[in-house]
Amino acid sequence: MLQLNQLNVVSRFVPFTAKVSPGTRVHIIGPNGAGKSSLLASIAGMLNAEGEVSIAGQLISSLSGRELSRLRSYLCQQYLPLSAMPVFQYLSLHQPAEVNSAQLEKTLMMLCEPLHLEDKLSKPVTQLSGGEWQRVRLVATLLQVWPTLNPQGTLLLLDEPATGLDIAHQLAIDLIVNEFCAMGGIAIISDHDLNHTLHQASQVWLMSKGEVIAAGSCEAVLNPANLAPVYGVSFQLHQFSGKPWIIAS
Repeated sequence: MLQLNQLNVVSRFVPFTAKVSPGTRVHIIGPNGAGKSSLLASIAGMLNAEGEVSIAGQLISSLSGRELSRLRSYLCQQYLPLSAMPVFQYLSLHQPAEVNSAQLEKTLMMLCEPLHLEDKLSKPVTQLSGGEWQRVRLVATLLQVWPTLNPQGTLLLLDEPATGLDIAHQLAIDLIVNEFCAMGGIAIISDHDLNHTLHQASQVWLMSKGEVIAAGSCEAVLNPANLAPVYGVSFQLHQFSGKPWIIAS
């Protein structure tokens, strides 16, 4: 269980309270500057926020950095490689301590294969393309809390994870994140693609000007009445091939 109690950062977003159950995939949506990244970073314990965040019953303010890293992993929006270490060494910095080597190799390949990184493991991270670096960062973030390696791993926080990814790798990440949630994990993801959120999220937080103005199921939140005043354009909801689609008009 993830619990937020009056979580806020002055001048960034107003107090927000929520409970998120295991197995839930939450998408945070809203226009640029709405406060999505600040909310994610505060949940991760990376901002000096007011209020409380607890993960699996533990207040993150009472945890050391090492203890917190066992419970949650966080992918920030942008981060450039700082050295020319090979990919496998970068990933090793994110693997849980004292893991079984056979299980580690199995999990690493399970994460790397659908993202086409098997042949990149010996390549220096400074020689990766933007999309390759994003995929490596995603694998590192997943590796840190993957339940078969880290039974304490509970929370996955991803800030615009699809940045730089082609459609095949976006689909692969969705399947991996859904598997994490199916094992009892919680994923909270900031997203700019409303239809992606509509088709993938189990819960949605809609933000505007530093406030979560609607929170709940896709059906309850992703409707033209909620979206139009936030984005300043009209929306229509259509059905196509058995799926709902949001169209801006």
